[in-house]
Amino acid sequence: MKFIVDAQLPRRLAASLKWWGHDVLHTLDLPSGNRTPDWHINKLSMEEQRVVITKDADFVNSFLLYGVPFKLLLVSTGNVNNQVLEEIFTKNISAIIEALNSYEFVEVTQTSLIEHR
Repeated sequence: MKFIVDAQLPRRLAASLKWWGHDVLHTLDLPSGNRTPDWHINKLSMEEQRVVITKDADFVNSFLLYGVPFKLLLVSTGNVNNQVLEEIFTKNISAIIEALNSYEFVEVTQTSLIEHR
């Protein structure tokens, strides 16, 4: 699966996703880095069919109102350190991928995976 990891999430998450065999970009990999505007991330997501992984509610609004980005994985874990975030993804990566194969908007919390219709 193809992903783009937004600025407020660690590059370490992108590295883990790559290690699990996915095609991943972090905003730090883009020319404007973490200053890349949301519209550019959405455009890249649509052009390359990448799932945007973010904590930013602006992407939720954009998705619900305009149908962009291509697919959305909202991280609603609250303030957790990088190790805890990585553990959440490690425990749930198979379920996350399965959900994203069926749904366009998926949310991961500390304790659950929510598939939005």
